[in-house]
Amino acid sequence: MREIKPEEKQLFNQVVRHPLQSWEWGDFREKTGVQVVRIGRFSDHQLTDGWQITFHQVPKMPFTIGYAPKCSLPDEQVLAALKTIGQRYKALFIKLEPNVGLPVSQTSSAHQQIKDFLLNHDCVYGRPLFTKYSFQIDLTKPEEELMNNMKQKTRYNVGLAFRRGVRINEDNSPAAFKTYLDLTFEETTKRQKFYAHDRDYHTQMWQTLQPAGMAHLLKATFENKTLVTWILFVFNHILYYPYGASSSQNREVMASNLMMWEAIRFGKHLGLKTFDLWGSLGPDADPKDPWYGFHHFKEGYGPTLVEFVGSFDYILDRPKYQLYRAAENLRWKWLKFKAGLPIPFKNFWAL
Repeated sequence: MREIKPEEKQLFNQVVRHPLQSWEWGDFREKTGVQVVRIGRFSDHQLTDGWQITFHQVPKMPFTIGYAPKCSLPDEQVLAALKTIGQRYKALFIKLEPNVGLPVSQTSSAHQQIKDFLLNHDCVYGRPLFTKYSFQIDLTKPEEELMNNMKQKTRYNVGLAFRRGVRINEDNSPAAFKTYLDLTFEETTKRQKFYAHDRDYHTQMWQTLQPAGMAHLLKATFENKTLVTWILFVFNHILYYPYGASSSQNREVMASNLMMWEAIRFGKHLGLKTFDLWGSLGPDADPKDPWYGFHHFKEGYGPTLVEFVGSFDYILDRPKYQLYRAAENLRWKWLKFKAGLPIPFKNFWAL
């Protein structure tokens, strides 16, 4: 195990398994003031796996919190390396969210072994920053089969949007990105009431990932108005839907329904294998859950519900960690009470 050199960027990207582990994502996070460390496992001098960890300063304290989102599953050797690095950055803990997921029907025994290993190696269950579940669509299937897999109402709405004149196209221009920002901060976050990073964060992300070919912007237009904008990530044969914004105008034309279908077709055109919809509720989702609308919308496209192993805090300083968790719980309760908002479906501290 050792840290990765800048000249090994391409090799690193080939072995990591999620855009949030990509070299470009680390570059972007460094621009926001976050410290980034990349380590790799080698066999016969060949890089075989990698981990990217960001270190976030605890406000007004001389400590940090490490975060390895959607990382490979660590073993004892990796945990030892993470401990050494974490101590260098005075981390209270490193949050691990392994990118290990299976269809919900297959997870019980496989996931339990992983959980037992982590819990026996100084890890505890942590507050999740990613949802434990996500929907995934198999893009290797023919379009006709994908269309037939949709719920009848969803399929009808896709056709309705097209018949009414909604059109989808990729537009990575500065003007299109500005429209995305405007829809995000002037409409979507206010209407749906969730916490989000500021415009500068999104701009830095776009300016780093888009030139690298990882970020793509799709927009839905109707009568010369942009109603919906999505930012999609492409990484290692998988399409992701991390960000979306929509207008409150002309909702009756079902622009978002056509957008999802055209995103599926976009992924197929690029020859990608899977479309990860970046989060969902679990099985038997409660219709009263504040995020049920997002879940129900995605569910209409006939995806597979995937369960991930979860979120774990790898503790490096147990007394200070316990104090931090107590303060964190109070903070979230206060924010929720003060704003009258649900805990966000996508925790934007992490992204």
